[in-house]
Amino acid sequence: MSSSIQILAYEETPLGVLCLRKRELLSRPGTFVTEITLNHEFLMSSYHTDSERALSRIGIEMHGGTDLDVMVGGLGLGYTAKAALDTGQVQSLEVVEMLPQVIDWLQDGLVPLSGELNKDDRFAAGEGDAYQRLAGPPATRHDVILIDIDHSPDDRLGTVDASFYSEAALRSASQHLQVGGVLGVWSYEESDSLTAAMNQVFDEVQVEPVRHENELIDQVQTDWLYFGKRGSIRQ
Repeated sequence: MSSSIQILAYEETPLGVLCLRKRELLSRPGTFVTEITLNHEFLMSSYHTDSERALSRIGIEMHGGTDLDVMVGGLGLGYTAKAALDTGQVQSLEVVEMLPQVIDWLQDGLVPLSGELNKDDRFAAGEGDAYQRLAGPPATRHDVILIDIDHSPDDRLGTVDASFYSEAALRSASQHLQVGGVLGVWSYEESDSLTAAMNQVFDEVQVEPVRHENELIDQVQTDWLYFGKRGSIRQ
């Protein structure tokens, strides 16, 4: 018995072949998931989104404010953005996404959260390089910045510049935060070097493991979330 797979989009991008697909789980008949693959390798799924949603929830809790201005680096399937909006503490949220195809999928209603995000006046998504923006001088300062782009600091998409995870780049990124603002970074593996760099830049750092049972491969997996809060930035 084979699974039912529907290819929703198949795109050539600078990072390789990007595919959006919907399939029925053989282990759970009647359960359909939406997935993204890059160069025919699994990238993300709508089936396990705990850590993406926790990135928003914990980051916003760590800030503690209301009427927040949030920037999200990386759209994906939209779960990080939706979780931030669902807190009720966000006034505006901008997603910066490198691949315009991913934005088109959302706008064209091809992903599960399209309807909810497209009708939320607080939400906007635009094409751009989040790392490049955070490396430059801030045109505006955000209360919360959430980065969900790479697999991990040591396992990056395409030819993405590794310098973002350095102390110097994190210090530059911190200048895009309001005082009291929070930077959050998602990773599928633990990174001691990222923890060390963040401790050199931010006054308060939290590292949060998020464990979930991946029934698709019958394994317990752990994703890692890194948070730094800007008080007075160390020079």
